[in-house]
This record gives sequence, structure tokens and C-alpha cells, in this order.
Amino acid sequence: MTPIAARVLADDAACCDTLIDVRSPAEFAADHLPGAVNWPVLDDRERRVVGTLYQQISAHEARKVGAALVARNVAAHLERWVAGRPRDWRPLVYCWRGGQRSGSLAWFLGQIGFRTQQLAGGYKAFRGVVRDDLERLPQRLDLHVLTGRTGSGKTRLLQALACAGAQVLDLEALARHRGSVLGALPGRAQPTQKGFDTALWQALRTLDPARPVFVESESRKIGALQLPDALVARMRDHGRCVEVAMGDAQRVALLLEDYAFFVSDVEHFCRRLDALVPLCGRERVHAWQHLARAGRWADVFGALMREHYDPLYERSMQRHFVQRAHAQRLHLRDGAAGTLAAAAAQLHAASLRPR
Repeated sequence: MTPIAARVLADDAACCDTLIDVRSPAEFAADHLPGAVNWPVLDDRERRVVGTLYQQISAHEARKVGAALVARNVAAHLERWVAGRPRDWRPLVYCWRGGQRSGSLAWFLGQIGFRTQQLAGGYKAFRGVVRDDLERLPQRLDLHVLTGRTGSGKTRLLQALACAGAQVLDLEALARHRGSVLGALPGRAQPTQKGFDTALWQALRTLDPARPVFVESESRKIGALQLPDALVARMRDHGRCVEVAMGDAQRVALLLEDYAFFVSDVEHFCRRLDALVPLCGRERVHAWQHLARAGRWADVFGALMREHYDPLYERSMQRHFVQRAHAQRLHLRDGAAGTLAAAAAQLHAASLRPR
């Protein structure tokens, strides 16, 4: 059994054929190394049982019970997953800290004759690499930041830029959230913070620092998830702003499309608006809720834009984005696919010209 450092693995994923996470299913679901498969040597219930024994009885009793559970689970994994593996198969095994759980499976695989590696320090060491890189990687990027009021088509333009061949960093897609109090996506829970960090780490590593990267302006949080300080600073202090504008009627039309799912659950929409009471006052929020319950969706979105989102946006941009005064201006006629494709092609071409 050969130990391998987390940094080595992060820089050379080809050093193994299969990356095996032996932690419990709940630990794996919260976050795991990219491309890993889950072969838990203790499931969630078993892990709780062993942990309770360790805390309340003794480490010796916990190890006796845990060893029997681990042996049975390892045997099941060997029977299910290993029978068809060739002699030159190279597994790499990890657990939380590179200790007994991963060591147990790695030992059995090594005894069979496979060239087995164990991740030194386990997931905890990998997590350290992710945290370090999230502070380091943004500093090398040439960011072009799409700014603009709510409903001006920034997210759609970012997607059109990707289709045009530009490099994009879609933070809202990674966070599974649109970034406002109404931004939760139906049927799609946000990842854990650790899961988001890992997905963002993967995305940042694929970007070429020699080419521009388009990103949408965001606050420090997208829903419940925190952006790395280094990325926020890079966007705000060094990002070149592209101010996207669209007429108010067209913005309302776009918002009606993007948030059409609220029509089928008006009370959910009204509950989401309750979060704005501390900022906007109960009377104003009740007026918006009344419009929604009356089915006047264009009116409620128009009022939200004028009375809340637009003033909030202006205050935030003036406070945080130092390059906005020199922003390139881009007016979109509407949010149609053809309009966005033409604007994306223009932006992409302009970003590649020598400065």
C-alpha cells in the first residue's frame, strides 16, 4: 500500500484508475473528491453505533464492534465490485483522515495483489488543498464581470457567451440558486458549502488564465452559500465591468419567464417575500403579496424592480465595483435567443482584441 499526497492527486488525477471513498453515504453526499465512488465500510447507522460506543464505553469496545462491521462490508464490496477487475487495476482509497477505515479496504485490496494507494490525510487533506486553491486561483484570472439590474438578461447572456466559445464561470449554476430572496430553484436543493467549494474549485482549475473569463456580478453569498473572499475581491477590485441594460418592460417579461413556477404556488412566493419585511417594511411587502394573490404578476415584478431591486443594485454597485465607472455599455433589445447570441458574439470578439 502506497500513500499519496492530496496535492499530488489534485494535480494528477490519472495516478489511479478508481478513486474510492469509504466514508458513510451521508459524508459522501455532503462532499467528496471529484470522480470518487462510494464503498462505505460503515454505513450511517453503523458509524453512529461505533461512535457512541467509543464515547460512552471505550475505544476497545468500539474497535471490536467496528472491526466486525467493517469486515462484513468490505467483503460485500469485494464480491460486488472487484471480481472483474484486471491485475493492473490501480485503486486509490480514502476516508476522513486517511486512517483505519480506508486502511482496512486498502489492506484487503493490496493482499489480493492490486497496486493500491491510500490518500495521506484523507478527505481532510483534500479539503485543505481546495481551501488553499480557492484563495490562489482567482488571483490569476482576467475577469469580465457582467453587471446590470435584475432582469436585464445577465445569466442568459453568460450562457450565450459559453455557446459562443467564451470562457465563463457560472456561479449561480454551481450554487443552484439565482442569488436573490426569490432565487431558490424549484426541486433543486443547494449543495453543501463544501460541495459548492469543490465544484467551484473544479471550475476554476479548468480556466485558462491567458484568456478572458466572463462572470456575473454577485454578492458575497448566493443563497446560503459563501463565495471565496479572493474571488469576490478579484471581481470587485480588478474585474472589467460590462454593464448590461434592457428596457423595463422587457425586463419584466424576462422575469415572468424565469419565475413562472411561482404562478402555481402563490403562497410560496408570498412566504419568500416575507424575508424582505426588515428591509422594505411590512406595508410595502403586503402590497406586493396582494398583487401576487390577485394574479397581477407583471405588476408585482415591476414594483419589486422599481422599489427594491433597482435601488439595492445601485447602492451595492457604487459601494463595491470600483471599475464600474469605466464599464463597457451593452443594451439588449430583449431576452430573445437571437439578441443574446449576437451580443455574446460581439462581447467575445471584443474581449480577445489586444488592449
